[in-house]
Amino acid sequence: MSTLEIWLIAVSLAMDCFAVSIASGIIQKKYVWSNMLPMSLSFGWFQGMMCALGWLAFVYFNGWVESVDHWIAFGLLALIGGKMIKDGLSTESDERHINPTSAWMILTLAVATSIDALAIGISLACLNYNDFKDLVYPVVMIGVVSLLFSLLGLFMGVTFGKSIEKKIKPELAGGIILVMIGIKIVIEHLGLL
Repeated sequence: MSTLEIWLIAVSLAMDCFAVSIASGIIQKKYVWSNMLPMSLSFGWFQGMMCALGWLAFVYFNGWVESVDHWIAFGLLALIGGKMIKDGLSTESDERHINPTSAWMILTLAVATSIDALAIGISLACLNYNDFKDLVYPVVMIGVVSLLFSLLGLFMGVTFGKSIEKKIKPELAGGIILVMIGIKIVIEHLGLL
């Protein structure tokens, strides 16, 4: 696989991180490195590691993971997104119910957005990436690109969030984005798209 192909795969995997980061930036409303860096690092780390785990899963479990990975991602994203939509539609006080900076939320979102990387790891195992050292470059590329796209998404969410918030509640927008990503993952894995 060429460097360009690996880069294109990395960018396509980073799109879910990018969308979730935009939603998180809208909710955060301000640039706080101590919040933005852990999320971006987690997204990058999990994208790379899930790719490596997919490769290992194929080598040792030969396909079982691929049959359920999309349902796991959909479940996590639908659960978080559904809660955000419910909170966004609520007429209660304007306090924030979803905290995208909490360690638990960052971990959940990082896992949910990186499930697709498992399939890429499986694909790499099928494309004669037989040795783990061959896998290092794609894994690092996927992780770094996801980290950078996550940072960009957070900055965009914070920057444009105020204008978006006037039209729609941040939790509602973020929840809709997460549910749509979950649906997209299932549709892609079922071969309907």
